[in-house]
Amino acid sequence: MLARRAPARAHRTNLNANTRRSCRARAVAAPMKASSPPVETLRFLTPDVARRARETLGSPAFVYDLKTLKDRANDALAFPNAYGLTVRFAMKAAPNRAVLRAFKDLGLHIDASSGYEVLRAVDAGFEPSQISLSSQEIPLGRYEGEPHFKELVEMGTKLNACSLRQLELYGQSCPGGEVGLRFNPGLGSGGTAKTNVGGPSSSFGIWHGLLPEAQAIVEKYNLKVVRIHTHIGSGSDPAVWQKVSNMSLDLCAIFPDVHTLNLGGGYKVARVESEKSTVLSEVGVPVVDNFRAFAEKHGRELHLEIEPGTFLVANACSLVATVQDRVATTASANGADGDDGYTFLKLDAGMTEVLRPSLYGSQHPVVVVPAEEARDGAGRSAGTSPSGDDAHYVVVGHCCESGDLVTCSDDPEALAPRVLNHDQVEIGDLVVLEGVGAYCSSMSTKNYNSFPEAAEGLVDLSGDVHLIRRRQVPTDLWKNEVDPPAGALL
Repeated sequence: MLARRAPARAHRTNLNANTRRSCRARAVAAPMKASSPPVETLRFLTPDVARRARETLGSPAFVYDLKTLKDRANDALAFPNAYGLTVRFAMKAAPNRAVLRAFKDLGLHIDASSGYEVLRAVDAGFEPSQISLSSQEIPLGRYEGEPHFKELVEMGTKLNACSLRQLELYGQSCPGGEVGLRFNPGLGSGGTAKTNVGGPSSSFGIWHGLLPEAQAIVEKYNLKVVRIHTHIGSGSDPAVWQKVSNMSLDLCAIFPDVHTLNLGGGYKVARVESEKSTVLSEVGVPVVDNFRAFAEKHGRELHLEIEPGTFLVANACSLVATVQDRVATTASANGADGDDGYTFLKLDAGMTEVLRPSLYGSQHPVVVVPAEEARDGAGRSAGTSPSGDDAHYVVVGHCCESGDLVTCSDDPEALAPRVLNHDQVEIGDLVVLEGVGAYCSSMSTKNYNSFPEAAEGLVDLSGDVHLIRRRQVPTDLWKNEVDPPAGALL
């Protein structure tokens, strides 16, 4: 027996500033009972394709599935609308060139969150006119390679001013120009406070109460407001989303030249069995009625834009990693019954690839794929309910960081041992983390502990695995470092 057979527990760790940055031992509180989620299974990979991906790409590696990308894009393109629809991929979720090009071929446009993302999208083949920029930091061309927002606008990029200062800067540089306004409608909704981008605790957008100030700047520079943009958070409540759409239409009524309303994204995607996904065909129906009522009252048929990110890519990518060590904090090496410790599976990946568990307490399916094909049939079926006799594992990353947890609870600081699809997990076995397509590769602690950036691959419609990003060469980590002049370090 390789893992402790005991009920799953959540074990709260002491993750203060010192222990978070240390490999030293830490104090822990008493264990708390918690149930392990049902056993998960592979989404689009098969055991053979997972092993082939590791052989082709190395480990760890992100693996995207072209079929899933296409299916989700077509779902988004079918979003209910009254007078036309543009689907903009929130590219910050997964900006790999191959993903961008796949979406471009399907007719999607781009939501960019920085000037650099605009350049990246153009390099991937998008026309500037297909790109909308809504940025916390408006690009001012301060550094080599950083464009000025005026250049981007002149290229054809659509700019949404996200603050009064941005609107003032735009007016100074582009008097008489067309612009979009992003408003904070005063309501927000997200899976956690960290993914809520609406309401008084959010800095995103122009606060709705500052509408008169925004109108004054528009009048001062003779600007033409043609777009209204709102976005309330990731994993948002459909009811809140629909309410915000009504509030956004009220803003459209105030600016007579508005022809487009962008309602953002934030559609919830279920990564594990206990979560529920937003059904776009349902959430969009009331919006259609609202747009038609607006047209009847104001004589304007507004074009709808949405900006899905997570919805399009979350379940279209898996991380293929390897068990590189197994340790136990039990009295016996195999974790005998009655011990209070844990059995840990250490991966060759972690927060350097998938930060969401450590940051949000996010849950990702963890699926073991035996290194040897002969062991494939020894696992549990998907959906199997764990019992107290099953082996429980805590899966952790490779960083020298006590918070590098894969199997945390909803509290990112709490260990949550899981029953996996295989009891006998061996060093060298593959571990596939599912649901890592959004805000994982693009939002990680890449290069922490000087680990190189992982490779990325794509499974095509024939099941073949293709390299779409090379594994980083270690020397690239420090190639931009410069030695100070002689004597400066004395």
